[in-house]
Amino acid sequence: MPVTAYIGIGANLGDARANVLDAFERLGKLPGASLEAVSSLYRTAPIDSSGDDYINAVARLSTSLPAQVLLEALFGIEQAHGRERPYFNAPRTLDLDLLLYGDEQIATPTLTVPHPRMHLRAFVLTPLLELAPQAVLPGLGRAADFAPAVADQGIIRL
Repeated sequence: MPVTAYIGIGANLGDARANVLDAFERLGKLPGASLEAVSSLYRTAPIDSSGDDYINAVARLSTSLPAQVLLEALFGIEQAHGRERPYFNAPRTLDLDLLLYGDEQIATPTLTVPHPRMHLRAFVLTPLLELAPQAVLPGLGRAADFAPAVADQGIIRL
């Protein structure tokens, strides 16, 4: 049975906007997944990082892929964009995060769902709520309930 998954997308190196748009296209071509919707693009300042502003978005997929297999496919898309991980929160050509996978809570050495800290980041919550105003973060509560706490984080809809 297909599962609805939400993917956080961000980039701040190279042509960040083009990289995010290409991620939408690549997500739409993933075997075992169907791209259902994408949010607007948003510009945000780096948090706990450096470099240029980020372009962020969220995509909604319907997928029959197990969560770990989907995560590995996301890594493949990142690698196609030359993603490097020299240090934690390093600037990036493309970052794809599995935010939500149905109503599952997952905690393995390589995957945590809901994505840690997503409820603390306007660059995740704002585009997620655009696509799914009633979204629930399993184990945490309604996504909308976290929005006021991140209202001071600068985010501009493009």
